Amino acid sequence: MIIEQIVDVPPSHRLVIDVPREVPAGSVVLTFTPRETAERERKNARTFGYARDKGEYWMAEDFDVPLDDFKNYM
Repeated sequence: MIIEQIVDVPPSHRLVIDVPREVPAGSVVLTFTPRETAERERKNARTFGYARDKGEYWMAEDFDVPLDDFKNYM
């Protein structure tokens, strides 16, 4: 489960984090990323349907035909 939240760090550098009840009790990993980096990464993220109708990708007609290399396993 990944939860993203943007918070401003106060001058005291102390944060109080309310964890949603959906998060199971136990160890949790917190990652702190400077806002500029997070915004830059978000701008560079790909959008669903980005390559549609651009002709950049193609799929072979026999894409889902079983491969000869795996006949022994089927």
